[in-house]
Amino acid sequence: MFPVVKAVKKRMARPKKPVVIVTRKLPDVIETRMMELFDTRLNDDDHPLPREELVEAVRTADILVPTLTDRIDKGILAQAGDSLRLIANFGTGVDHIDLAAARERGITVTNTPGVLTEDTADMTMALILDVIRRVSQGERLIRNGMWSGWSPTHMLGHRLWGKRLGIVGMGRIGSAVARRARGFGLSIHYHNRRRLPDYAEQELEATWWESLDQMLARMDIVSVNCPHTPATFHLLSARRLKLLKPSSVIVNTSRGEVID
Repeated sequence: MFPVVKAVKKRMARPKKPVVIVTRKLPDVIETRMMELFDTRLNDDDHPLPREELVEAVRTADILVPTLTDRIDKGILAQAGDSLRLIANFGTGVDHIDLAAARERGITVTNTPGVLTEDTADMTMALILDVIRRVSQGERLIRNGMWSGWSPTHMLGHRLWGKRLGIVGMGRIGSAVARRARGFGLSIHYHNRRRLPDYAEQELEATWWESLDQMLARMDIVSVNCPHTPATFHLLSARRLKLLKPSSVIVNTSRGEVID
């Protein structure tokens, strides 16, 4: 009987689930599903992990789920345990992860491109409207008890219709911004590494500028939507910022490092 009992116990043994360490508090539905699928360690108080905790996480985890607040550099990856095989970033960008170091150690890095395209484009248009129409400025005036009544020249914003919008980086998000901006009567211009196909330009009614300098000098609004890479670090340099008209507005929904 002993071999039979041993076989039954073996069949009933709980399968080992991958150890997943999540570095920040994620939406409940995501955390719940991860708990169902994996041996998941959550960050309940949502504190950004200091370096020593990140090191302990990469030593322990089979899978690390970081966010953009986690700087996972070569020094941290050098201390990763042999079990770490995947860094599944919660977000679109991966510029906070040393991809070359991960590749050297055989660690796969994934992200979620496309999931926030429409949301980021919404925020871009919200920020453009906010600045041009001075929405937040007026709201702060009222909340601070400084509103003294209407007058013809007080808190004048600018008309959006007919303004020129220059999009730096006409990828998924840049194109989504362009589609929204057309509805507000903006003239669409863009600078991109590669020119869009004719059908895409026609759909967006967009004008391509090979020279970023020439485009910037003529725009009323500049929307920065390119990724942060070594090639785009300080793409909007001090020299290029001086090319802008004094009345121009920059809205950056990319990374801060793109602008000097």
